[in-house]
Amino acid sequence: MLPSEVMRQVRRIQIRTSRMVNEFLSGQYESIFKGQGIEFKEVRSYVPGDDIRAIDWNVTARTGEPHVKVMAEERELTVMLLVDMSGSGRFGSVNRLKNELAAELCAVLAFAAIQNNDKVGLMIFTDRVELYVPPQKGRKHVLRVIREVLCHEPKGKGTDIASALHYLNNVVRRRAVVFLVSDFMDDHYADALRICNRRHDVIAATVTDPREEELPPVGLVNLRDAETGTEVLVNTRNAAFRRAYAGEAETARRTRDENLRKARVDVMNVRTDTPYVNEIHRFFRMRERRMR
Repeated sequence: MLPSEVMRQVRRIQIRTSRMVNEFLSGQYESIFKGQGIEFKEVRSYVPGDDIRAIDWNVTARTGEPHVKVMAEERELTVMLLVDMSGSGRFGSVNRLKNELAAELCAVLAFAAIQNNDKVGLMIFTDRVELYVPPQKGRKHVLRVIREVLCHEPKGKGTDIASALHYLNNVVRRRAVVFLVSDFMDDHYADALRICNRRHDVIAATVTDPREEELPPVGLVNLRDAETGTEVLVNTRNAAFRRAYAGEAETARRTRDENLRKARVDVMNVRTDTPYVNEIHRFFRMRERRMR
């Protein structure tokens, strides 16, 4: 993609997503993410009336006098966007590719974050971590994040979610809100996701295309696995084949959903054939209800 084309696409995404953030999401974002974290501030001497559960027993033992931990509500958040750019993302049968949908979703989340003066960081991964952009504030930084998601040329084709989560835990020490944007075509991430969610607030944003769930009866079709390169010629007019294809897809979806449920992460499901704004609203309302 030429630089001029990239800038036009970034500008289009900025206009669409900024309006949505300004009109619908700003207040919701603040209510469901702000103030949810508690961080250590300082240790001070105990005074009558302090909660005994706040006593720092290590400092008390060293000094011989009771001390308590003072905690402060975190008002500034770090938002990390973990974006799967494996080969399966370069697919779309309706209005856009899955990677394009992921880029626009990331833009919405990033603009909502900077509007609330939060930091935004980016990690692009395939079967390896390919790019890490440390969290920063500001519109200029967010535009860079969007450009990277749109223009990055991945070196790998496969998917390794676990390695991306391990990398995140090593480079982002403070608790962050983590949006994991992926089609989750990976079999070995459940344990890593569960561990990561203990340290961070992880939200899984699943990206799906309808042709990954079922095929229309259009005759002979050459199917190619974008991650392995394997090709197979199939007859989509064969009803038994279509049923088997849909059954395999349903099994994969159930396995994915079970992995996400066991990891206790919140889930946002976006699709190339439906407006993603509806799913974002549903997700934000769900978080709001839970915070009450």
